[in-house]
Amino acid sequence: MNKTFTLLYFLKKGKLQSDGTVPIYLRLTIDGKRADISSKRYIDPKKWNAKAQKVDGKSEETRSVNVYLKTLEQQVYDAHRELLDAGKHITAETLKNKLTGVEEKQRLLVQIMEQHNKNLEALIGKGYSRATWVKYTTTSRHVKDFLKWKFNLADISIKDLSFEFASDFEFYLKSQKSIDINTNAKYIKNLKKIVKECVAKGWLEKDPFMSFKLKAKASDRTFLTQHELDLLENKQFTIERLNHIKDIFLFSCYTGLAYIDLANLKSYQISIGIDGEKWIFTSRQKSDEPSHVPLLPTAMAIIEKYAAHPKVLNSGKLLPIPSNQKVNSYLKEIADVCGITKELTFHVARHTFATTVTLTNGVPIESVSKMLGHKKLQTTQIYAKILDKRVSDDMKVLRTKLTKEDGSDHLKAITG
Repeated sequence: MNKTFTLLYFLKKGKLQSDGTVPIYLRLTIDGKRADISSKRYIDPKKWNAKAQKVDGKSEETRSVNVYLKTLEQQVYDAHRELLDAGKHITAETLKNKLTGVEEKQRLLVQIMEQHNKNLEALIGKGYSRATWVKYTTTSRHVKDFLKWKFNLADISIKDLSFEFASDFEFYLKSQKSIDINTNAKYIKNLKKIVKECVAKGWLEKDPFMSFKLKAKASDRTFLTQHELDLLENKQFTIERLNHIKDIFLFSCYTGLAYIDLANLKSYQISIGIDGEKWIFTSRQKSDEPSHVPLLPTAMAIIEKYAAHPKVLNSGKLLPIPSNQKVNSYLKEIADVCGITKELTFHVARHTFATTVTLTNGVPIESVSKMLGHKKLQTTQIYAKILDKRVSDDMKVLRTKLTKEDGSDHLKAITG
């Protein structure tokens, strides 16, 4: 229900006619937003009574104008009542359209999403990644499937969106698509973002999903322990392609680069850093955040090993990188040979850099966050939470220190 609804007649003196008359306009104000309608009546401004909202005088012409203004006012109230009875979303603009016979442009959710995705596709490589575009196109496909399943519709007006719509969409993704809770939350987050853009553009007065809270659970970050990393690093395979994939994986373990960022890395992006040593200077494709990483000895050795590789020489890329699908397929084979029971994917290398290689060895979390190209320190803190080993090592140091300071006599006194 609208909070306020007021009508006001006023003269538009800026539209003074050659005969000295000015037009009378009707202003509709609903919830603080205005829309003006011309009454198509003109009067001498000296005869206008703003307080009484009528023309002063007793002539037949004056009486006719005043009757017309009252009739127009009643038409506004009748139109308002019709919109209410029809359950329509009423704004000053929709009421004006109703009165003037203008058909309000209907804005449909799927159409808006598809235009959003089309715009996003045009910006791939210009601040947005292909992966982001794929996520939004997948979200759009799920919304279309949901509309068919729930309403047997191909599209829906954004003004018909509600908390219930978001809740039903979440249920659909879980029950019909068997999508896990975290992926589910990502699709709904994408939908919410597009709906917020509709609010920002003035197509919706308020966010219909405002009260809907995303549900997600903290996901485990699989990473290699130092023992597992040593196993992998020291393993020499008789099959060359496995040695190649192992090296690529290890490079990420010692630099923290995601697959796509490593695949795109060029030789010229290796340069001398502030400390006089070689660094990687790049930006994450996912977020366009800068990622500057000093090269550790293992990573440097891998670069030198492949410097003369034909694919490196012909492409200008830093390393010869197979497709992500191939890499992950071979990593499963490598894990089996090394006796590593964890599911090995390329992204495990990035997690290993964040935990085993850096945080566990005392690199400050702020520095790790900078190297990983995280926008927020909060994202990096996920890794800090899982490092029980670091806590154990720190407490061992404290335990040794306290034992030396207190001496054995103090311990004997406690134990009796």
